[in-house]
Amino acid sequence: MDGQPTDEIQWKPKHNPWIIALSVMLATFMEVLDTTILNVALPYIAGGLAASNSQATWVLTSYLVSNAVVLPMTDWLGRTFGRKRLLIACISTFTLSSAICGSAPNLGILILSRILQGAGGGGLQPISQAILLESFPPEKRGQAMGLFALGVVVAPILGPVFGGWLTDNLNWRWCFFINLPVGILAIIASKITVEDPPYIQRNAKRKLDIIGFSFLCLWLGCLQVLLDKGQEDNWFDAVWLRWMGGLSLLGMVCFIYREIKTDNPLVDIKIFKDKNFSIAVFEVFVVGVVLYATLSGLPLFLQTLISYTAYQSGLAISPRGIGAVVGALVAGRLLGIVSGRLIVAIGFLFLAISSLQIGFFNLEIAKINIVIPNIINGLGAPFVFIPLTTAAVVTLRQEQIGAATGLFNLFRNIGGSIGTSMVQTFIQRLAQAHQTILAGYYVPNSTNYTDRFAGIEGYVSMMHGSVTGTAQSLKIFYTSLINQANLLAYMEIFQIMGWICILSIPLAFFLAKDKRKPQSDSVSIH
Repeated sequence: MDGQPTDEIQWKPKHNPWIIALSVMLATFMEVLDTTILNVALPYIAGGLAASNSQATWVLTSYLVSNAVVLPMTDWLGRTFGRKRLLIACISTFTLSSAICGSAPNLGILILSRILQGAGGGGLQPISQAILLESFPPEKRGQAMGLFALGVVVAPILGPVFGGWLTDNLNWRWCFFINLPVGILAIIASKITVEDPPYIQRNAKRKLDIIGFSFLCLWLGCLQVLLDKGQEDNWFDAVWLRWMGGLSLLGMVCFIYREIKTDNPLVDIKIFKDKNFSIAVFEVFVVGVVLYATLSGLPLFLQTLISYTAYQSGLAISPRGIGAVVGALVAGRLLGIVSGRLIVAIGFLFLAISSLQIGFFNLEIAKINIVIPNIINGLGAPFVFIPLTTAAVVTLRQEQIGAATGLFNLFRNIGGSIGTSMVQTFIQRLAQAHQTILAGYYVPNSTNYTDRFAGIEGYVSMMHGSVTGTAQSLKIFYTSLINQANLLAYMEIFQIMGWICILSIPLAFFLAKDKRKPQSDSVSIH
């Protein structure tokens, strides 16, 4: 950080950093919760607004598209309008659009208001992370990121449970209305406690790079639509999805070229020259893939093969939240004592163990065997996420933190979208492959098949007659075949996630060491 003005290096906020942290995390928790709270409510939204399930998925896609576009340009917005103003504007937009979403009379209004909600929510994560990193001294950033991880890691886990309860006991509209009191409180708290650092206040207003912004929208908008709708329309077999893929690639190349060449970039992508930041971004991208793959795949497994309801499946994976809370508290404390690189490696090991455990589930799995790997998974996520958020900026200058947090959160979200798409695609295609293989054993010359079929047919025939017994027995066998093929598909996708985590462990040791020595004094909240 050579060359920085002395007042920037020594700048401290007027209010206690922990009070600031609680203020900004109110809004962040609310926004991240909204990324998953509607997953279980989509069928109810479709029924309530006279739409098909396929049309209702645009409620999720529209939010993610606008969210992704705003994420990387948060630093520019903060430097232009002031970070405090931007934070309050984002919370206000998110809260107001939540009220419109909850009152939407039809699907069109709901989708438009979700676009507005995603735009407001897109800036909350990077702004909150930047404020936390700047408000706390370097030796306390690990604890600050522990609190940040509680919002970013725990909220998506609680979303389906909370959304299921609200939908079952009240109405799907309350998934939006619940944001109103939280948003109002967050606005008041941020207005009182948050302030801009000197280098944000001194920065002159800059013109919007319209060309760069257009390429950014093209890249991320088309990419998000492709990921969300790919499996539904069989990916590149659909002409319109080929266009989405091509336009996304074109937008990305043009955006990168534009941001490198222009003197007034919308996003400072030159920080990717920092090897440490690039490694941290890649690692958090992997975390996004693994977390959202398991978070979306496990409820599907429980509901389709174990016959859990949406609410029961949410409760079954909710212990992951307990593990995440414990992991965030422990990792935040360890970061000042143990090497962050080692903590990241241990976190990936936890994620690998939990994914491989889930990868060996069967159709008679007991609930305790579901709870244990979820707790381990919850422990692992903050062990990876917290050190990465501090390691990503440890070699950057103070004024680069805003841009870094935007890109950091963007790639985590892209990883999450890819992980969710992987689960949807691989499960269907792997299940078809396994069904073809297993069907080869269901042949008349197989002793195992004929003996088992004869036993089931005899039992069913005693109850329903010989003609019906044969048909019912064939149906039972076919159902068993489908279930086993799907089970093998789920097992493989979770095992793949486990191996991805194992392969990510060595990369953690290429992260830069934080040579700052932790202070022994504790931080009190007054």
